[in-house]
Amino acid sequence: MEGIVAACSALSAGIAIGLGSIGPGIGQGILAGDAVSAISRQPEVEDKIRNTLLLSLAFLEALTIYGLIIALALLFANPF
Repeated sequence: MEGIVAACSALSAGIAIGLGSIGPGIGQGILAGDAVSAISRQPEVEDKIRNTLLLSLAFLEALTIYGLIIALALLFANPF
């Protein structure tokens, strides 16, 4: 029974980190592409766009870290 629980925990951890990182990864790509496009159209506001981009990327990265925390909890905080 312990082997099944360990296998399910490992599978769940893989799904958590996989799904937890695919969304923010796509979002970061779209965000960076739009920021480059905006900077190329209006170079005079590059500083404001870059600051907003970096703040937004930090929030998106936090979502991935939450997925990692859930995956680690599934792997190492298993009561069985």
